[in-house]
Amino acid sequence: MSAFETSQLPPTAQPVAAATPPVRRRPRGSWPAAGLYAGLLALAVVVGFPFYWMLLISVTPESQIYRWPLRFLPSAPTLDNYVQIFTRADLQIERWFANSVLVATAETLLTLIVCSLAAYGFARLEFPGRNTIFYALLFALMVPSQVTLIPSFLLVRWLGWLDSYQGVVLPEIAGVFGVFLLRQFFLSVPRELEEAAIIDGAGRLRIFWKISLPLVRSGLVAVTIIVFLGSWNNLFWPLIVLNRLEMRTLTVGLTVLNGTYGAEQRGIVMAGAAVASVPVLIVYGIFQRQILQSISITGLKG
Repeated sequence: MSAFETSQLPPTAQPVAAATPPVRRRPRGSWPAAGLYAGLLALAVVVGFPFYWMLLISVTPESQIYRWPLRFLPSAPTLDNYVQIFTRADLQIERWFANSVLVATAETLLTLIVCSLAAYGFARLEFPGRNTIFYALLFALMVPSQVTLIPSFLLVRWLGWLDSYQGVVLPEIAGVFGVFLLRQFFLSVPRELEEAAIIDGAGRLRIFWKISLPLVRSGLVAVTIIVFLGSWNNLFWPLIVLNRLEMRTLTVGLTVLNGTYGAEQRGIVMAGAAVASVPVLIVYGIFQRQILQSISITGLKG
């Protein structure tokens, strides 16, 4: 039927177009989002409850710590436990805290220098056996630290570095993971920028310092956080190297605190643990966005 013939039909005889069934749209949000948020909330409670319990015990009088039933809010909060850890003669928590800050800061800075130079060399320089050496370093990641403990201790003792800051810091600064991570960031830097600098007469060290290093700032932040937190929480190596009370780091001092007062004065131990966790929370609070960004944009180029 032509269009003209169709137009001449009475209104009741006009052809009816097929009705299109309505499209059912899935409601946004609702149950899936609610389930996701409920799961995240439950996970946050599980992760945060030990920290909350530590703070609770640290401000609870010793006579009320073991009462039953348990209470999740202190009836008579006190700061006496914090006063004791800073005033007892057998506890030098201020010195331990300063030692931990010094060791963690020095180890972080030296690790950034060593790892960034090594990573740039593996990413940009051509030399015989480069890939073989790099794969050997990656293999070292799979070797447990306990395997190298005795050789490292014998070397530190031979150098006369026992019970010293350099004995704790220097064996830890050549981190294989830092070299690997920064190498991936250097590989993401366009070679054209460095070639243009070479044409202008810049040397390799100047290119590294002025061009490449600023472009991998996210990777440097990631390595900084990982190394600082690892050094701050390190217990095994400082416990072996350091012997004198005034040379101990905070983690080693907390083991002494727990061994001396853990059975009778649990509040003092929890107060010491709370003090030790403050720098970790500060570092994470300041750099959490940078570490997440660096992880999300890291490319694993070959």
